[in-house]
Amino acid sequence: MAAVEKQSKDSIKPLAEYLERAWGQALTTVSTAEEEVGKLVQKLAGAAGWTQEEVKRQVRELTERLQGQRRDLEKTVEDRVKTLVESLRVPRREELQDVARRLDALAERMDKLKSQRP
Repeated sequence: MAAVEKQSKDSIKPLAEYLERAWGQALTTVSTAEEEVGKLVQKLAGAAGWTQEEVKRQVRELTERLQGQRRDLEKTVEDRVKTLVESLRVPRREELQDVARRLDALAERMDKLKSQRP
């Protein structure tokens, strides 16, 4: 049973590591973009002669839009990863445990049959 689980974990591990790295890079990119937008708003505020209240309003609106887009991006990535994993037909933990139990039962039967042979 443990061998089946280990083999499954070993084969999924590179995919999981890749997805984690890709997700981390995407979040870093989004965070960097948010920072750059903040800097840009400050420059525009100076050039446009906005009041402090106008700057705060603009930043708040942009922040809300960026947060909404970030949530959409997160959901899209999660949905795509889920679809990818399902298309790869990666077995669930419960399925692997069931197969391991069946293999153990089969091995026991084989051992009994061997011990009954003359």
